[in-house]
Amino acid sequence: MKTQQPLHVATPVRQSPALTKVAGTPVYLKLDSSQPTGSFKIRGIGHFCKTALNESIEYGQQLVANNPGWIFISPFDDPLIWRKPGAIVLSVGGGGLLNGVVEGLRRVNWADVPIVAIETDGAHCLNAAMKAGKLVTLPAITSVATTLGLIRVSAQTMKLVGEHIVFSEVVSDQEAVKAVEHFVDDEKILVEPACGAALSAVYSRIIGKLQSEGKLAKELGPVVVVVCGGNNISMEELRRLKKQLGMI
Repeated sequence: MKTQQPLHVATPVRQSPALTKVAGTPVYLKLDSSQPTGSFKIRGIGHFCKTALNESIEYGQQLVANNPGWIFISPFDDPLIWRKPGAIVLSVGGGGLLNGVVEGLRRVNWADVPIVAIETDGAHCLNAAMKAGKLVTLPAITSVATTLGLIRVSAQTMKLVGEHIVFSEVVSDQEAVKAVEHFVDDEKILVEPACGAALSAVYSRIIGKLQSEGKLAKELGPVVVVVCGGNNISMEELRRLKKQLGMI
């Protein structure tokens, strides 16, 4: 058995409008910084490791063939490998992302996978609606997570949260912005506070809280956080938000 899949991933090539403007000629970026290791070096080193892995697999097969009492444990062909996630975490504005995730879970028969829906205080129209049991229109958006700034979720979202397991949680703007900072340090990716809201489910220990409340399983499987991203952010804007929120 040969391993066909390389250890590196196909990384995007995209034009940079900012660098194109500076250079006066089109500039394209080959983003090998998006490799799992954060560096292009996995390409060469990964090829070496893959070759060694193939040799190890062949040697292992020989050992199994010559020792009938031994058992080969597949690295991919087992229910423990392909099991569904323990929970999916996402941020909510108008509810479009949540609607799509619920639909996707249904298509793969994972309707029992819970969703943790995170909003920031001041943009918490889903949380307000779930507490009221009906659509609620917020009087205004006061959160700095402006891309979550919908005063009311879609009617379809309200329908789906009544059919699917959805836990609504609200975090402060400070928690969302702090999660943005942590994520830059940990993953070298800068995202908007709207995305920081979802990440705060981990950084602010919301997952653990839901487990202690019995809403999520004690022995929880992998948690998937939807990193929705966002382009309305820069380090300067992050500093401005921290100052606005009294964090510096």
